[in-house]
Amino acid sequence: MTAVFVEDGPDKGAIWHFGEPNKEQLALVAGSAWADLSHLAIVAVTGEDRLKWLHDLTTQHLLELITGSWSSALILDPQGHVEYQFSLVDDGATTFIVLDPHFAEGLITYLNKMRFMLKVEVRDASSEYAVLRAPGVANEIGGPFALVPRAELEEMKTAFGANATQVGTWALDAERVAAGRPRHGFETDAKSIPNELGVIHGAVHMNKGCYRGQETVAKVYNLGKPPRRLVMLHLDGHAVVMPPTGTPVMNGEVQVGFLGTVARHYELGPIALAIVKRNTPVDAELTVEGVAASQQIIVEA
Repeated sequence: MTAVFVEDGPDKGAIWHFGEPNKEQLALVAGSAWADLSHLAIVAVTGEDRLKWLHDLTTQHLLELITGSWSSALILDPQGHVEYQFSLVDDGATTFIVLDPHFAEGLITYLNKMRFMLKVEVRDASSEYAVLRAPGVANEIGGPFALVPRAELEEMKTAFGANATQVGTWALDAERVAAGRPRHGFETDAKSIPNELGVIHGAVHMNKGCYRGQETVAKVYNLGKPPRRLVMLHLDGHAVVMPPTGTPVMNGEVQVGFLGTVARHYELGPIALAIVKRNTPVDAELTVEGVAASQQIIVEA
């Protein structure tokens, strides 16, 4: 297999595909695929107060996080806008946070500012540990995942490769888009709130104590509707090159949203996630850089 690598963006340096992305997607759907995600950043949080502390800072209920069980969470700003998105796992002594590398420094700085007198320590552990997408059918957070010490990484990759097909980010993105899972920095902007993104009752736990930005989440959830919503777009497959992330989504001459992740799915063809205004008619004939797009609703109006 000849690996083709991602040339830019947050996944730069990761494997994009091995020449047959449709076969890779089929292996992923079958649960017989694995992927090297060692380009992602790992932040380690130690100390006896770590789970209570992270419970208070994030949108997730972490007080009784089971050792070895993966979860997802967000950190919001005071107005409820998404600042950080990550997956995390605890091994009984350390909580490991996995996120896109360009967000790691900011998260570490924020966490260290919030330590106060609590018994917690935060460090960048990216040189110590790596994460792999382990073989198995995709779950609600895109796993299963395996956290591996860097010293054992090649051994684990060999073990996975003996029984499963290695795939790249092309297959992973196609699965994620088809499943409607948003990614921070792709399906978000400075105004994004969790209610727009389909993460309520997922990364956002609705039965826990206060956290920064909770008032906005609760108010929109209980009293109103978000101004925008996440949709899947089915794009006209005649276009040779698909529009990039961030391209305006148009309803006639009016911009109604922006394009997130674009993927070519083995079964659905060219698809994308997008954020559009909630009042955009479901049957509207949308376009993205001249490419026709029909909507499939993910977050209900």
